Amino acid sequence: MKKLPHITILATGGTIAGSAPSATQPGYTSGKIDIQGMIQAVPDLEKLARIEGEQISNVGSQDMSFEIMINLARRIDTLLSTKETDGVVVTHGTDTMEETAFFLNLTIKSSKPVVMTGAMRPFTALSADGPLNLYNAVAVAADPDAIERGVMVVMNDRIHGAHSLSKTNTTSVETFLSPVNGLMGTVIYGAIQYFRGPFRKHTHHSEFSLKKVTSLPRVDIMYACADMPPDLIDCSVANGAVGIVIAGHGNGNMNKATLQKAAKMADRGIFIVRSSRVPTGTVGRNMEMDDDANQFIASDELNPAKARILLMLALLKERSFQQVQDLFYTY
Repeated sequence: MKKLPHITILATGGTIAGSAPSATQPGYTSGKIDIQGMIQAVPDLEKLARIEGEQISNVGSQDMSFEIMINLARRIDTLLSTKETDGVVVTHGTDTMEETAFFLNLTIKSSKPVVMTGAMRPFTALSADGPLNLYNAVAVAADPDAIERGVMVVMNDRIHGAHSLSKTNTTSVETFLSPVNGLMGTVIYGAIQYFRGPFRKHTHHSEFSLKKVTSLPRVDIMYACADMPPDLIDCSVANGAVGIVIAGHGNGNMNKATLQKAAKMADRGIFIVRSSRVPTGTVGRNMEMDDDANQFIASDELNPAKARILLMLALLKERSFQQVQDLFYTY
């Protein structure tokens, strides 16, 4: 009989570990169920793999921190560096899942599968989606064909790449979409079909390292709106930001006053990234404004949250604005 792969599930909290007073109550508290409780709730999980579980944290993902992310990345690297572990599954809240997934995609140094999953309905809910999501995530992590695919997110029978997915709905189980690059595949009751490989550089191909890193440079996000006050940029820099991501109008646009203020800050060495508040599409360089003259960085495909993650990692070492721009085309 063929030996089953060994998968470690690392739990961080979230709705998948949430609890409510009744099965039909919409309100709940995240991070109340521990990893052993979640594992025991999934029938036939032991038929997919030899399972171990560890509790990394137990928070709603609105409280996910870079301290937890760094510890999580290091624990994953430690596990995957051994012959005993064939893959890792991470349970996580959906609110910031795309940020943690992208962070891990840029910092983990292994080709082995890393699969994130969560839930839109709490553990105690009628028709809770967490158990099947966890079952499918383990199936993908245990699949030999999942190697070299970077960090994936498995939710609602779908396999997303960390580079491409976004949360698009506040309550629907179909909240995650990959609107620009499309799905990596599907997994239905453990049956897997891949459509494509990962998009852009990832994991052990990445140049980013967390060695000796205890914190990340401060990068703020500013949401562009009609008549946006430019002094928000002053406030951000005064409080220690070394980079700012503008969630701009349309193709990363901002009003004239904000543009002028941002250009002054870029001239002082503050990194300014133009992203967009629009859900889909890319932000192109030198299209509606002169990025070269202003020393702005175009986010290309990355939404504001992911652009912030990439910029924080980029600024762990000294780089020119052009070198940072190149990273946005690489990752």
